[in-house]
Amino acid sequence: MSSWFGVDNWVDGCWLGVGFLGQLLFTSRFLVQWLASERRRDSVVPNAFWWFSLAGGLTLLSYAVFRLKDPVIIVGQGAGVFIYTRNLYLISRARQESGGEPPRGTAAEGILPPEVRAHPASSSSPAPNGLTRAEALVPAAVDRD
Repeated sequence: MSSWFGVDNWVDGCWLGVGFLGQLLFTSRFLVQWLASERRRDSVVPNAFWWFSLAGGLTLLSYAVFRLKDPVIIVGQGAGVFIYTRNLYLISRARQESGGEPPRGTAAEGILPPEVRAHPASSSSPAPNGLTRAEALVPAAVDRD
């Protein structure tokens, strides 16, 4: 008699759970990207997209290695994990070079409301509303004195 989803024991059941968790994480990245783009009314890729991609990719890679032993999925997910890690590294490097402010097109611009987003002006020149870039990151309701 055939087993349901190839689950014959609790170990297989756990690995099936890992596979579904990985797929849920991987799919969540699209929800995060969609919500960020809707809030911005422009297509943006927030940092959370890359973190969900990495978490989902690593989870699916482990599922492929330990449960499926499928070289096609292992190579595909392994390449994806490399790309997600590289993008997170590039974002981190850009943030360090800009003095800790998020680079344009990342989570701060895509998810945060307009009153707390960084303005495109440099940190030393005033933003369009007369504030410096650092001041523009502080919500309007906060006393700046």
